[in-house]
Amino acid sequence: MSSSEPTPLPAHLDPKTYPRTHHDTTQNIHITLTYETLDANTCLSQTSSPAAGANILFLGTTRDTFEGRSVSQLSYTAYPPLTLKTLAGIAEAAVKTHKLEGVSIAHRLGTVPIGEASIAIAVSAGHRGAAWRAGEEVLEACKEKAEIWKREEFVDGGMEWRVNADRDAEGEGCGV
Repeated sequence: MSSSEPTPLPAHLDPKTYPRTHHDTTQNIHITLTYETLDANTCLSQTSSPAAGANILFLGTTRDTFEGRSVSQLSYTAYPPLTLKTLAGIAEAAVKTHKLEGVSIAHRLGTVPIGEASIAIAVSAGHRGAAWRAGEEVLEACKEKAEIWKREEFVDGGMEWRVNADRDAEGEGCGV
């Protein structure tokens, strides 16, 4: 390789090696890591079932400010083999605990502009109570356990790396 050729990216950072997925058809679990825009309809269709009376969708989107600073965009990175295993474990636990008909977790990597989704979670269950509880629990478990790192990039040129577990559901610091 000549010195003028760029160094190739490691496979886990190369968008051309994505999407990375895990599907468990026996439990109707669908996990996706992608550099592409997330499709809420795909997540909902993956979890749909004639036995489901409730289908819940959560989209986590990039907001334009954080702690009073203007955000220009977010950027996410992950180590896919470990992240897919962790997300699959979270989905499997939710299916068992809440008797879900399906779970879809999709997380975007790379740059996520203001207003676009970085995570999509869809769950389906026989009844709304189980679906609501499961959706919240899956999201919180993803934030707490998934090996996904976020870089907040600010309009003033600054940036900060964060792990998802740094903030709780209200956006408050968790002391991690």
